[in-house]
Order: sequence, then structure tokens, then C-alpha cells
Amino acid sequence: MNQTVSILIVDDEESVRHSLYNWFREDGYVVGVAKDAYDALEQMEKTKWDILLLDIRMPGMDGLELQRRIRQVNTDVIIIIMTAYASVDTAVQSLKEGAYDYVVKPFNPDNLSHLIRNATEQLSLKSENTQLRNNIRQISCGDEIVGQSPQMRRIMELVQTVAPSDSTVVIRGESGTGKEMIARAIHCHSPRRYFPIVPVNCGALPETLLESELFGHEKGAFTGAQTRRKGRFEMADRGTLFLDEIGNISPKMQMELLRVLESKQFSRVGGNQTIQVDVRIICATNKNLEKAVEDGEFREDLYYRINVFTIILPPLRERKSDIPLLAQHFLRKYASSMNKSITEIAPEAMNLLVQHQWPGNIRELENAIERAMVVGKPPTLKAEDLPFQLTAQSGTDESQPITLEEIEKKHIAQILKKTNWNISRAAELLKIDRVTLYNKIKKFQLRK
Repeated sequence: MNQTVSILIVDDEESVRHSLYNWFREDGYVVGVAKDAYDALEQMEKTKWDILLLDIRMPGMDGLELQRRIRQVNTDVIIIIMTAYASVDTAVQSLKEGAYDYVVKPFNPDNLSHLIRNATEQLSLKSENTQLRNNIRQISCGDEIVGQSPQMRRIMELVQTVAPSDSTVVIRGESGTGKEMIARAIHCHSPRRYFPIVPVNCGALPETLLESELFGHEKGAFTGAQTRRKGRFEMADRGTLFLDEIGNISPKMQMELLRVLESKQFSRVGGNQTIQVDVRIICATNKNLEKAVEDGEFREDLYYRINVFTIILPPLRERKSDIPLLAQHFLRKYASSMNKSITEIAPEAMNLLVQHQWPGNIRELENAIERAMVVGKPPTLKAEDLPFQLTAQSGTDESQPITLEEIEKKHIAQILKKTNWNISRAAELLKIDRVTLYNKIKKFQLRK
């Protein structure tokens, strides 16, 4: 470790510089010397130093002034102040301004070596902490936003704008457009990124279960509550809570949610203890909230409480220039997970992908690439590897247009038929939850 740690000794006395230079060289450190503050500043422009030993009394610029100048451009370097004039006031001042420690001449070699070892350990801890934070950021930001279209560049600008604040964000867009990924990007670029982002699919849970999921419950609160359980609000403390399908929650849960958002307090189901949380809220919906408010389906006060900053995601059919990038991204993803050496997409296959209308958006595109990777053979993904409904629809006669709803209905019907109406399996293939699939079946009046 010592061989990677560098020490710069700044003192106007040659004897002190010479002694300290030899001591630390024997201990294995990389050592440099400077005869005054100006010499030190010149050396710091050329070389990165980990530890600085600064004399207080020097001609021209003293050690405290040098410390202030260094701190303006480098907050990581460890500074130890040296002086032959013991002064409590000077010691306190140097420590307040960021010095690691304060030593008085003449030095005890063993004590000084021990001090430098402690400083070296702090450097190691700082390095490990930085690496850990970088690792956490890589984990929390693992899914990259793919897209170079003007729409996606604008969305990333909005993400960068709102991320540093604690403002509530509503992400709006059709199903499958990547609303959760945008929520994670906001969290990833926020000061809360070292704490968790906790997602909740509000549309997939009935009212009673959603209440327990959000706020937790005490033991015995209801049948089956055999232990105390933390809710998602507690899990997300100091982080971000992502409420997906916010437009589908019941009026009672809307009122409960509004109360918690305003007070930052709640109680677990069946409990009396008030729990305080510090949580940022990001919501997502594919509903028209304004119409829901107008129809009395969504509380107006909750709408204004959450609708502080809005990001609208365009459907994939409106940013077709991103389809090749997304297709290549999913190709690499599944080539790695399936251990297949398929490295490219044939031009005819890419043309079909670009021409398709993608009613299921990015989720449908990913599903199509995954399916094609299963049947495809290296090294190229071919047009015939793509799902049959994609090939057929892409070749539809333009003189007989088909609506998006008809495409979606046909696609869901084909998946249900393929899975013999196994709802769980069909929902998995469609990359939607079972509740959403049941709603689609009801909406399109599909029958087995």
C-alpha cells in the first residue's frame, strides 16, 4: 500500500525536509519536497499527491493560506499541519478548515509514522467508499435508456432536469413504453441514488392487499398476518417509491395516499404507531388523468399533488429511428443470456421490425427479439425467425388499414391460443400482469 501513497513535505527548513524525506522513504512511501508554498503549488499542478505535510510558518505564504488554496481545488488530499509554535488557536483553525491533524516540532519518528499510517488507512477507506458508491450506481442504473431520436433526447434532458430535486414526477405513456426505466433513470441521477427505488404495481393488487403492500401490517391485523411486515413506504425510506398504474387505485386508497404524501406519516395496518418516512414519489400511468378527474374517478386534490412534473413517453411507432438501436440492444442481451453467437440482424428482418406498428411498444419488441433468438441460428437473425404475426402484419396491404386496437386484439388472441388460455403463461409472454390481461380479454370480448 505504501508504494502507491505519495507524500509532499512543504517546509522552509532544509533539515526538516531532509529528515522527513528519509523517514518516509524508508517506510516505502513516494516522497517529494517543496521549500515554500509557491513551490508546493507548482508541484501540485504537475503531480497528484495523497498526503501533504505543511509547515505553518513559511516566508511569503503561510501553511494555513496554502491549505485554503489547496482546498479550493482538491478536497480529497489529506493535509497535516506542522509547526514549532504550539498554538491551540492555530490548531483549531487548521482543523476547522479541513486539516486531518496537527503536529508540533520536534517530531517523534514513531508517532509521526503512526499518524501517516492512520492517514493512509483513511485514504484506503475513501477509495473503497468511492468504489462501493460506483458499484451501487452501476447496479441501480443497470438498464440503459436506448434511443437517439429527438423525442428520447428531449426526455433525457427532462430526466436530468428533474432528477436533482425531490419533486413528484408523473410519467405518462402507453403500456410498454418503458415508464419504469425512466423512473429508475430519474432515481439513478438523483441524490437518493444510494438508497433503494421500490416499485409497486398499483393496478395488479386489490384495495386491501395494496394497503398492506404500501403501509405494511402488524401481526394479527388480518387473517394470514402471522408476522409484522414492513410496507413499501418504509422500504423506500430516503429513496424513491415508484407507483405504477397510479390511475387504477380505488377512491379510498387515493385518500390514504394523499394523506401520506402531505404528512409523510402513516401507520401500519392494524397498528397505532406513527411512522415517519422521507420518500420521493414517482408515478406512472397510461390513463388520461384529467379525464379521470373530470369523470370523478380520480381525486382532484391528489392529481394536483402528484402532477408537479410530467414526462410523456411517445409510443415506439412515433420514434421508429430508435427501433434498430433497441433491436440490437435486445439482440446483445439475449445472445448473452442464451449463450448464442448471433451477432447481427438481417436487413430484411430489420426492415420488418421498422415497418411494424408495435402496439405493445418496447415490451412487444423485446418479446419479438427474444422469441426470434430462441429459434434463430448463428450468426444472423433472419426475417423468418421473427414471430409469425409480426411478419404477417408488416406485410398487410396498406389499402386495407388495420387499427392499433385490432392489432392488439389479434396479438393477444394468438398468444392465448398458443398457451391454450393459460393466463399466467400468456401474461408472461405478453410481459404484462394477469390483471391487465384479464382487463384486455374483457375489453376485446375474447372467448376460448
